[in-house]
Amino acid sequence: MTQLELARKGIISDAAELVAEREGLDPELVRQGLAEGSIVVPINSNHRGLVEPCGIGKGLKTKVNANIGTSSDYGDIDTELEKLRIAIACGSDTVMDLSTGGDITAIRHTIIANSPIPVGTIPIYQAGIEAIAKRGAIVKMTADDIFTVIEQHARDGVDFMTIHCGVTQKAIARLKNEGRLTDVVSRGGTFLIGWMLHNEQENPLYEQYDRLLELAREFDFTLSLGDGLRPGSLADASDRAQMEELLTIGELVQRAWDAEVQVIVEGPGHVPLNQIEANVQLEKRICKGAPFYVLGPLVTDTAAGYDHIAAAIGGAIAAAAGADYLCYVTPSEHLSLPDPDDVRQGVIAARIAAHAGDIVKGVKGAWEWDRDMSLARRNLDWERQTELCVDPAKAREFRARHPSNGLGCSMCGDYCALELVSQLLGNPSQEC
Repeated sequence: MTQLELARKGIISDAAELVAEREGLDPELVRQGLAEGSIVVPINSNHRGLVEPCGIGKGLKTKVNANIGTSSDYGDIDTELEKLRIAIACGSDTVMDLSTGGDITAIRHTIIANSPIPVGTIPIYQAGIEAIAKRGAIVKMTADDIFTVIEQHARDGVDFMTIHCGVTQKAIARLKNEGRLTDVVSRGGTFLIGWMLHNEQENPLYEQYDRLLELAREFDFTLSLGDGLRPGSLADASDRAQMEELLTIGELVQRAWDAEVQVIVEGPGHVPLNQIEANVQLEKRICKGAPFYVLGPLVTDTAAGYDHIAAAIGGAIAAAAGADYLCYVTPSEHLSLPDPDDVRQGVIAARIAAHAGDIVKGVKGAWEWDRDMSLARRNLDWERQTELCVDPAKAREFRARHPSNGLGCSMCGDYCALELVSQLLGNPSQEC
C-alpha cells in the first residue's frame, strides 16, 4: 500500500514514524497530514530500507533539494557522486538527478545506490534524448516512450519524479496569445511543447494521467507536478499562462489523491518580492494545501554569479508564506553546470532561507536553534557557536583567519561589546 493509503486506513507506517521522530512531533500528526495530502513522504517501494525517510509539508521543517546531474557538455559518474557527497554533507534533504549527458541510466543507478536521502528525477529528459538517438528528433517520441522511461525510473527506486502534466494545449494557447519576454525556460516543458505543436496532439502526460497514477501507486513514488510554464523573468511572473497551468495542476492534485498517490506541486521561478506571498497563497488555495515546492524564487534577473543569494531572499519569503520545499539555486545558475563548490553554496543558502521561513511559521525547534546560538554568543563560547552554525566548516575557517588576543573575535579585538558589558554587569563571559 502507498503511504497515503496506509495513513487513510489509520496506520502509522514505519516511514511516518521515522519522520515524526526526526521532526520531534507526534506520529499521529504526521499520519493525519499524509492522509489529507498536506504532507508527503517520498519513498519508492524499491528504494525503501536504503534511504532515510523525509517528510515534506505542513507543520514540518521546510526542506531543501539539491539538483545534480550531467549535461551534454560536462560531467560523469564521478563528478556527480562528488556533488552528491557535498549536498548530503551540507544538509540537503533530497537530491535530484537531472542528467542529460553520458550514460544517464548508469549515473542514476549509481546515485540511487549511494544516496541515503530521497532521489528525484525528471523522466522526460531521458525520454526526449532517447527519442533523438532512436528516431532522430524529440518530436518523434511516442507516449509509450515516455511511460516506458517513467516505469524504468520507478523500478530503479526513484522516490519522486517531476512530471509536466499541466502543460496542455489550452495553456499553450494562453502562452501564444499573451506573449512573454522569456517564453518558456523549463527544459521538460519545452520538450513537451515542441512535441505537442509538431504532432498537433494533447500532452500525453495529461491525456493519459490515469496511466501515470497507476505507476505511481504501484511503486509509491511521489508525483511532483512540474511547472513547465514557470516564469523565467520578473516580467512574466504571475501571467495567464502560469495561472492556466496552475489551475490544471489543481485538478490533477485531486485526481492523484483520489488514486491514493502522494503529490507535490512545483512553483516559480522568477518572481518579484511583492508577488511571492500571493503566489504561495494561490497555490495553496487552488491545490487544496498540497505541499508547495519552489525554485528559488529568484527576486531579480540580474544576479548571475550570485543567484544563490537572489534565490535565498525569495526562498525565505516563500517559506515564511507557507512554501514547504525549496529547490536550491547555485551561483552558476544561468551560466554553467554547477561544480561541487557551487552545490555547497547553493545548499547552504537554501538552508538559511528555509530556516528563516521556519522561524516565522513557528516550526518546532526553529526558534530554539537561534536562541541557543545567541546564548553561545553572549557567553563567547566559540566552539558551541561553531557547532550551531549552518556551515560549521566555514565558521571555523573564518574564526581561524585572524585570531584575537581577547575572548572575542578580531572584529572588535580588545573592545568586544559582549565581553565589556558582561564585566560591567558582573556576569563574566565563559572562556571556551
